[in-house]
Amino acid sequence: MSARAHTRVRPYRGAPKIPSIPSIPIRSRGGRSTAAPLHTPPPPGLFELIPREVNGEVWRGEAFYGTVLSGFGICYNKDRLADLGITTPPRTWEDLADERYFGQLGLTDPTKSGSVAKAFEMIIQTQCAKAVAAAGSEKAIEQGWVNGVNLLRRIGANALYFSDSAHKAAVDVSMGMVAAGISIDFMGRFQSEMSTPPGKEPVMGYVTPEGGSSINADPIALLRGAPNRELAVRFIEFTLGEGGQKLWNYKVGTPGGPRRFALRRLPIRRDFYPSPDPAVDAVAAARREFLSDPLWQPDTDAYHLAEAFRYEPRWTASHFAIQRDLVRCMCMDSAEELKAAWGAILRNGGPRANPEAMTFFEALPVTWESAVAGYAQRPRMDTLRDWTAFFRRQYRLAEKAANETKLSSRIESGRMNRVESLTTR
Repeated sequence: MSARAHTRVRPYRGAPKIPSIPSIPIRSRGGRSTAAPLHTPPPPGLFELIPREVNGEVWRGEAFYGTVLSGFGICYNKDRLADLGITTPPRTWEDLADERYFGQLGLTDPTKSGSVAKAFEMIIQTQCAKAVAAAGSEKAIEQGWVNGVNLLRRIGANALYFSDSAHKAAVDVSMGMVAAGISIDFMGRFQSEMSTPPGKEPVMGYVTPEGGSSINADPIALLRGAPNRELAVRFIEFTLGEGGQKLWNYKVGTPGGPRRFALRRLPIRRDFYPSPDPAVDAVAAARREFLSDPLWQPDTDAYHLAEAFRYEPRWTASHFAIQRDLVRCMCMDSAEELKAAWGAILRNGGPRANPEAMTFFEALPVTWESAVAGYAQRPRMDTLRDWTAFFRRQYRLAEKAANETKLSSRIESGRMNRVESLTTR
C-alpha cells in the first residue's frame, strides 16, 4: 500500500442525503484508510436501486459500494441422494445432520476459507434466532449458540473430509464423490452448470436455506492515489449500472450478457427482482428471459432471502475467529475420535437411545459468554491444544458409553428371553 495513503474517507460529493451508516474502511498495514472519495456526483438514480442496509447486512457504505450479492447454502448430488435412500433434497442446515449423510459430506476448513467460516456463522445465527424466538427473550442466546455449535459438530461428524479449498466441495458434489456439501451460492450454481452435459438435466442442485443465511454484498471501492482515477470511477459506475449488473446473471450470448461463461451471481440492483413498485417490477419481469437463474422465485430472489434472515452482530460477530478455531479443534483435529463416537452412537440406536453418550459428545470447553474473554487472554496455540485434548477425551467417553448401552441392551434382552422361556414351560 502507498505510504501516501490518506486517513479520511468521504462519499461522493453531491450525493443525496441519506442517514449515515458507519463505513467499513479499507486499511493499509499502517492503519491508514486507502479508500478514496469519488468526488464527482454519481449518475442520477445510481443509488436509488441499491439499499444501504438490509436486515443487518450493510450493502453500501460511505466509501465502498456493494456490486453483487451472495449467500450460503447446500449443494447436493441428486443421484447420490437416491443411492442413500434420501428422497427429499436438503433444504435446511439441520438436514445435513441426518445420520444418512454419515461419511457423505464434503466440507471446508473454516480457518482456511472466510466464506465457509461465514457460512458456519450463519448456521449458529439460525439456531440463536430460533432459541430467542422460542423463549421470547434474548437471554436464550447462550443456549442458541450452544445449539448452533452442536449442529455444526453433527454436520462435521458426517463429513468425509474437511478441505483446504472452498471450491472442492462443490466440485466433488458435481462428480458424485460426496452426496452434499456447504458452499457459497455462486460456486454451487456455477459448478452445477459446468458439470451438466448439453441437453441434459443437471444432476447437481443448490439451495440457500430460507431463513438460514444473510445476503451480503461484495463491494467495490477506489484506492487513493489511483493512477487512472477517471477510468476507475467510470468502471465503478459501470459495475453499479445496468450494463455491469446484467453481466452477473444474464445468459451467455444474450443482449448485454457475457460472451463465454454465465457467472451465476446475484445482481444487487432492485430492478432485477420482483418489487412492490409496479415500475421496478415491470423492468424486472422484462429481464426474465435473459436470466441464468430464476431471480423471481423465492429461493433465488436475493431480496426475499435477505428479508427472511436478520443478521445480529451481537450474537456471533465477536465470536467469529473463536468459532473457526472451535470447529477446527472439535471436528478436524479430533476427527478420528469424533467419527468413532458418532458412529458408535448411530450404530446403537442414535442420539435419543444414548443420552449418556450424547452428554459426553456435546460437551464444550467454553460458553457463549466465557469464550470471548478466555480466547483473548491466552496464546492461540495453547487454546487449540487444550481444546483438542478436551474434545478427544469427550469423544472417547461418548464412544465408550454408546458401546456400553449396546452391551446393556443385549444383557437385558437376554434376560427377558430367559424369563419368557421359563414362563412358557
